[in-house]
Amino acid sequence: MEDSGRSADEDSVWDLPVRGDAPEPADPDLVRRLSAVSAATACAKLHAQGIRRTFVAGPRPLEPGQKVAGRALTLQFMPQREDIASGLGQEYIERHTALWAVLETVQPGDVLVVQAYGSAYTGCFGDMLVRYFKQKGGAGIIVDGCIRDAPRVRQLGVPIWTTGVTPHYASQSELFPWAYDVPIACGGVLTLPGDLVVADDDGAVIVPRRRAREVIESAGEHEEWEKFSRSRIEDGGALVDYYPLTQETRAEYERWRADRH
Repeated sequence: MEDSGRSADEDSVWDLPVRGDAPEPADPDLVRRLSAVSAATACAKLHAQGIRRTFVAGPRPLEPGQKVAGRALTLQFMPQREDIASGLGQEYIERHTALWAVLETVQPGDVLVVQAYGSAYTGCFGDMLVRYFKQKGGAGIIVDGCIRDAPRVRQLGVPIWTTGVTPHYASQSELFPWAYDVPIACGGVLTLPGDLVVADDDGAVIVPRRRAREVIESAGEHEEWEKFSRSRIEDGGALVDYYPLTQETRAEYERWRADRH
């Protein structure tokens, strides 16, 4: 691991913040196409590929109707140990941590994915940090923990998935911003720097970078036949015939699709 920021002194136990290798830039066309895929469909298509742990359990949208897709930047909180790092000094200490450092790496369209153990006592982001994230072009934040300054954060309009809100600042209680650009476990899901993320009202799903194109291609066809099935069910069709499609109704779907294209 590469180390950045504050240099170690003679009494240092561990050099912080820890930084891994910066992720590769995202393919803009891939992200654009992924943004048309729902979290539910992405999750189902990855499951069909044998990738079963993709749903980030816990975080819910701060505001209903939010949707985001983008490259994952990763931030890892770790438990505090006072001989290494504590919350004393608030932002004056935090400005030298991975929390401040990762924000400087944000590229337009990035989604920040944060491991915070579902802590109710750690406000991983507040008004100022989310405001800066937005100015850098960040697209959204997924955090398996809390945020603070909720009214002002909502006004910023940044899509955020979180387990709740708290009055605490990031290092006030039990965690400390430790590392960025490293593998993390967010909501029980392994997230690698440079993976893709899609999130909506159903929650957030991590899409492994090398599986994204296959997910997108299969998702397009899946969502189209679901649109056909939805219309047929609304017209009185039997569920058993149209969800999923039978051999006969698939032929009907293919004719419907040909007429539309």
